[in-house]
Amino acid sequence: MVYLGIDPGIAITGYGVVREEEDGGLIVVGYGVIKTLQRLTLPERLHELYHKLTEILFLHRPASGAVEKLFFQKNVRTAMSVGQARGVALLAFGEAGIPVAEYTPLEIKQAVTGYGGADKSQIQQMVRTLLVLDQAPQPDDAADALAVAICHIHSRKMKSL
Repeated sequence: MVYLGIDPGIAITGYGVVREEEDGGLIVVGYGVIKTLQRLTLPERLHELYHKLTEILFLHRPASGAVEKLFFQKNVRTAMSVGQARGVALLAFGEAGIPVAEYTPLEIKQAVTGYGGADKSQIQQMVRTLLVLDQAPQPDDAADALAVAICHIHSRKMKSL
């Protein structure tokens, strides 16, 4: 089955598409980032993000997906824009009829590294290892989105037990 992970943001949204093989192995189908131009208005940026996410959903047709939950940030403006991007991602999944789950950064770190206090480089290296990649995925937002997808796959397995 194919799963889509999303690391939301207004300026940059990461996405990661991972296929789980019947033997439990994980294979990268694709990953990258969606960038919106700062010169655009907020509604235009949200529309662009929605449009690109629906293209990715149509192209890869995931069985389900996951979006990183918003965590408390000191910068209220950043928190609001991340929240708006999350809403657009959830809408895109909903409109496509694809089930979606949400995970906190702590849950993602624990699922991928086994340690909730893991830093970015530890997450990137575990993503590289779990997905048998030659190098850590770049940029960070794409690696984070792959981590969200891996967390979702692992969480689904645990819930089914």
